[in-house]
Amino acid sequence: MYPPANSGTLTPVEAGQSEEKQKRDELEHLFDLDDDEVLKAENPWMRTAPVELFSAKNAGADDLAGDSPRQFMLFYRHFFPAKPYFEWLNYDTLNAGTSIATSPSRSFMNREFSFILTNETFMRYQSFKNMEDFKNELARLCPTRIDLGAVYNIRPKDKNMVRAGALVAVSKEMVFDIDMTDYDEIRTCCSGGDVCIKCWEFMTVAMKVIDAALRDDFGFKHLLWVYSGRRGVHCWVGDERARVMTNEQRKAIVSYLEVIKGGTNQVRKVNLPNTLHPSLRIISEHFKNLVFSSQDILTTPESWEKILAIIPDEAVRAKVREDWEDAPGRAPSQKWENLKNIIGQNIDTPKKRQQLENIPRDIIFQYTYPRLDDKVSVDIRHLLKSPFCIHPKTGRVCVPIPIETCENFDPASAPTVPRLVRELNEYDANHPGTEDRSKLQGTMKEVEFEIFINVQPYNWQKTSLREHVEVFEKFVKGIQRDIRAKKRDDASRSVDF
Repeated sequence: MYPPANSGTLTPVEAGQSEEKQKRDELEHLFDLDDDEVLKAENPWMRTAPVELFSAKNAGADDLAGDSPRQFMLFYRHFFPAKPYFEWLNYDTLNAGTSIATSPSRSFMNREFSFILTNETFMRYQSFKNMEDFKNELARLCPTRIDLGAVYNIRPKDKNMVRAGALVAVSKEMVFDIDMTDYDEIRTCCSGGDVCIKCWEFMTVAMKVIDAALRDDFGFKHLLWVYSGRRGVHCWVGDERARVMTNEQRKAIVSYLEVIKGGTNQVRKVNLPNTLHPSLRIISEHFKNLVFSSQDILTTPESWEKILAIIPDEAVRAKVREDWEDAPGRAPSQKWENLKNIIGQNIDTPKKRQQLENIPRDIIFQYTYPRLDDKVSVDIRHLLKSPFCIHPKTGRVCVPIPIETCENFDPASAPTVPRLVRELNEYDANHPGTEDRSKLQGTMKEVEFEIFINVQPYNWQKTSLREHVEVFEKFVKGIQRDIRAKKRDDASRSVDF
């Protein structure tokens, strides 16, 4: 039994010596147990079962699966990329020579963090004074989920000390949330929380389309795509002008991007004007594989009836149905060509042209275009799951995805804590002298330790998490370059004046 939690304070498990010994015996096959006073102080659960991670020889999925507090503690203490994460959220202290790690700005201190704990306690309006404060709280609470909210005019944790309405959101990244469950009406391979490599192509299309639109149509440069850990993707737009947009401006962007409209009871969800949509090229590249192959939508009457229902003219719909039923085993690509030909042959009046001409195009959009959760994007105060937390259902880390190679990403390949532990043990076994930084701090003189960590790799650098953190670092460095350039320009104009 793990300790309960409430409003940020965890009560230690009250356990006798026999229970402690039993816990140690259960873990001995996996970990070398050793008293760790730092962990005992930071994590109440560890007071009854202190665990030494990096002499482990066999970290199996069964031992670290699900929502085990041990899994989250190990990740946040030993693998979480705290430095680049802090630099990302610490936008305002980017002058040359500034030590970002020791100079937190209002953009960090006034940021809302939200935690869900292992007993499902929900903690909103958390905020931290610096990176160490944040890291220590992660190690203490071991949240099963971290969400990020807005940057406020005051520290969110002080909201109860001011009058109602005094806490005002002043900035937050423009964000997008795309969830696979919104595709359940068209995907045939999976449903609900299940995802496979076949239907993941819907997420690939979504990333490509939204990324291109935000860059080409709105001029944004700093976009981070993140796997949600289970069945979707998130996008964080870090440009300064995106962060300070009002809710109305955010809504305008979402309205521009939205093409799929209507609930599950609405048959036709796309009704675009007679113009060339900028995303048509991207979605057309994926439509044939998704509809003809991976989802087999034109293979059975049960599936193809949903496409036929989009055709507004009943007579034309009947002709296409008759053609498909005459040869149900015909190749899906040929069925699609026949649909386009039959529609074209029946455009004999201006009214029919207006009604039917764009039906094939609109079908392509309805079956491939991104489906956005507009509420997440429009409200500046809306929470969104943070990068680099662990999904409690899958055990997968929410990792950044490089947009340049997003079609190669397989959600099943996302790192898990057992995998990271194994990779770290293998690395250290093959590279003597690369000890865990956190174990050696305090055993050296301060100067010696500072020199040591400059050449020692972080634990995440020794694992498959590295490639994802490097994507994140590239995103952060791009933002930093732009902020520094803006500050130089502002300083230059001030001198000129």
